[in-house]
Amino acid sequence: MHNFSKALLILIPLTAGTPAAEDQTTPGAAETTAKGPAVLWRDPVDIASRNLYYGPGGKAHEPQGTFTFVKEDLTGSNPKFDVVDQDGVKWRVKMGEEARPETAAARLVWAVGYFANEDYFMPVLRVQNMPRLGRGGNLVSKDGTIHNVRLKRHLKDQKKIGIWSWEKNPFTNTREWYGLRVLMAVINNWDLKDYNNSIYQVLGDSPEQRYVVSDLGSSFGTTGLNWNPKGTLKAYRHSKWVNRMAPDYIDFNVPSRPAFGTFLAIPEVVQRLGLVWIGRHIPTQDADWMGRLLAQLSPNQIRDAFRGAGYNPQEVEGFSLVVERRIGELTRQKIISTRQPSLHERSLLN
Repeated sequence: MHNFSKALLILIPLTAGTPAAEDQTTPGAAETTAKGPAVLWRDPVDIASRNLYYGPGGKAHEPQGTFTFVKEDLTGSNPKFDVVDQDGVKWRVKMGEEARPETAAARLVWAVGYFANEDYFMPVLRVQNMPRLGRGGNLVSKDGTIHNVRLKRHLKDQKKIGIWSWEKNPFTNTREWYGLRVLMAVINNWDLKDYNNSIYQVLGDSPEQRYVVSDLGSSFGTTGLNWNPKGTLKAYRHSKWVNRMAPDYIDFNVPSRPAFGTFLAIPEVVQRLGLVWIGRHIPTQDADWMGRLLAQLSPNQIRDAFRGAGYNPQEVEGFSLVVERRIGELTRQKIISTRQPSLHERSLLN
């Protein structure tokens, strides 16, 4: 069976560089009840003063106190469940390898003006009334203790009303749309299925529809689907993130095609090939715009994004060096697709 799958993978055309004609798994846009304008990006103004250790929710929304189990969520590829804290705030807990990279990615995305979930990393979480889970039960101790999890805060003033498509949305061909695609390349977020994009209806005196990349867990690792863990410094550091730079546009390598020998069902292969275009043909001026936004972050802010995600000091420094190098390449409009690591960087990978 594996040999048959491998042969089929090789026979699939590897020239996908434009949007897929149609994705039958993609629901339509927001419901007709949506109110207010559609918003993808808002001028952050105060980038240099943003706190990337705590992220969009700030210290005030940091999870604390006691947590009680509510229900398990069986969607997606990572084990998740909902809890409520002592103040009645609902949280979604994600376990597994995506907890750290998703937390760090959310902070960088938010820092430059895009909307992001209020994600927090907790090295130790204790949950009352914890049952046996259908997924990830081996990660939970008998007393309801789980290590290294991400908590996403549920906000009462907003509700998810749909998902949005990278190809067809109100922002197609805008600077902000291209800039978001550049940002996904900077952080190596390769899992860019439409299903991972959410539209949130924000209520209140000024209602609006916020377009969010709501699942960032596949960041800071490889450029595409393979068997390496997500959020891995060595994979991120050695990945080739640019394929080509022309005078007017850049072809990023994120997301890349499935790795040779990766055994996938044919529909999954076709879907992955259909995502490749998202990193291709980005106008140089829009890549430069995103680079200039990111360049307003201080070295300490970038490190805080990884500190807040629970990485150890060596990993914090290593990830930050790669992010800083990529920002420098964008702002110089001179992308370096391959470079030998410095002695200091090599020491961080050992």
